[in-house]
Amino acid sequence: MSSGALILHNANSSSPVSSNSALSPTFCLEKRISVCHPPRRELSLWADAHHDVKPSPYGQPLYPSHPHLLKKDEITPGIPAAEYERRRRELIASLPANSVVLCLAGEIKYMSGQIFYKFRQRSDFWYLTGFEQPGAAVVLESALSTPRGYRMTIFCAENDLETEKWEGARMAHEDVVRVLGADDARPFHDLARSLRALASGADYVYTDIPGAKRKSARAEGEGLLDVLKGKMRSKAQEGLLKMLDSSKTRSLAPEVARLRVIKSVHEQKVMRDAADISAEAHTRTMRFAQPDMSEHVIAAHFEYLCARAGAQRPAYVPVVASGANARIIHYTANNQVARDGELILIDAGCEYNGYASDITRTFPVSGTFTDPQKALYAAVLSAQKHLVKLCNEAAGLSLAQLHSASCDVLRKELVNAGIPEAPLRISQLYPHYIGHHVGIDLHESNYTDRHEPLKTGMVVTVEPGVYVPPSPSYPSYFHDIGIRIEDEVLVGEKEPVVLSAHAPKELADVEGTCQGLLGIEPL
Repeated sequence: MSSGALILHNANSSSPVSSNSALSPTFCLEKRISVCHPPRRELSLWADAHHDVKPSPYGQPLYPSHPHLLKKDEITPGIPAAEYERRRRELIASLPANSVVLCLAGEIKYMSGQIFYKFRQRSDFWYLTGFEQPGAAVVLESALSTPRGYRMTIFCAENDLETEKWEGARMAHEDVVRVLGADDARPFHDLARSLRALASGADYVYTDIPGAKRKSARAEGEGLLDVLKGKMRSKAQEGLLKMLDSSKTRSLAPEVARLRVIKSVHEQKVMRDAADISAEAHTRTMRFAQPDMSEHVIAAHFEYLCARAGAQRPAYVPVVASGANARIIHYTANNQVARDGELILIDAGCEYNGYASDITRTFPVSGTFTDPQKALYAAVLSAQKHLVKLCNEAAGLSLAQLHSASCDVLRKELVNAGIPEAPLRISQLYPHYIGHHVGIDLHESNYTDRHEPLKTGMVVTVEPGVYVPPSPSYPSYFHDIGIRIEDEVLVGEKEPVVLSAHAPKELADVEGTCQGLLGIEPL
């Protein structure tokens, strides 16, 4: 073990704990004495944490070093260890007997040279482990003879003083076992040899290659070798390639997606918190925006408010589209000036403790809607509120059916607003889908069937919109108006819950917020 690592001791004994000891609150973490570390201090993961532990020796936030972020039983903020255990157990139980799962962590990505982007863990790996370190892998083996029904091994880089000097500590292998609940932790370079041995005796190997589309097993194997290049010997590479070039290989992503689509109580709480942060940022940004202000300044204010409230990053590149720019669905240039009399469409949300939020609001930069703007806004709002009510399991609708309903109801509302029925082409005025699943990823829909009925615990967006081109087919006073209203909706058994409800969307509330009549200020 390197001199920067952690040693585990039983609180009632002076002997070290073996790597296969059961998770227990009687065990403590203490730092080994070395020339580069402060004097020894005991830190328990489960006792009250009052220490100012800087720098953290754990490689990621844990209760002893970050009690302001995590509770005693949590692996990541808001998600307890028991939740991660349940996810793995349910995954293995859903697969055929004698299966092996390989899930890779994310890699650090570089903007240029050695200038790296802020690391974000690969979603499925994070969902199954809560481990936030790059360059790692988790292997789950069916083990029906064990109480948990599987065996978990995590492969990751070991700590070393040189890396710690530049990047901070990595989680010691002992802590990977103790904290993350792994049965074993091994150096990453052992992955190929271990996986080849496991695969030879398995009936199925479930895995996915980062960035790969649906390909042949051989193409996927070559993609994995690219990921692991330089970290395995050539013989191990050949063995791994042969293993993946077989009928045993299955895609892991659809199996995990079936679990991820239903949000647990813990996930719902984190997603509500994320939505609250974004909703407040939308509200205060409505008050902040003024005529002749650049879109990028408005975007920066929104992102600042989210970061100030604890969000780790934007969930996506924000759309701040003024005037005719709102007709561009994914307008992210944000480099023009909002003019008096225009609407501003902001599609933006934060990522908070691993979960995305997704909210769109449209408001008048002057603080008051013009009559044409008000008519179209009321039409979209009425349609959106009607569609939100349908997001319950009892209604029995799928996203595809919800989209079909959105086209019908929005068409009627637009006719009532003054758009002539004869030239009205709903696909031209409303070219996007009604919504998508949201969770750890902004679009948790790649492996979800749009024709599957909505179920309790799903979280979807409901986002009808209208975007009027400068066409003689439509009244000129509607030209270049773009409006979208989007909420995050938690599907209930009989009633939906709007997670983003704190962002104003009623006409009077939007104008009152913009004008400062509701006591809301930009900061």
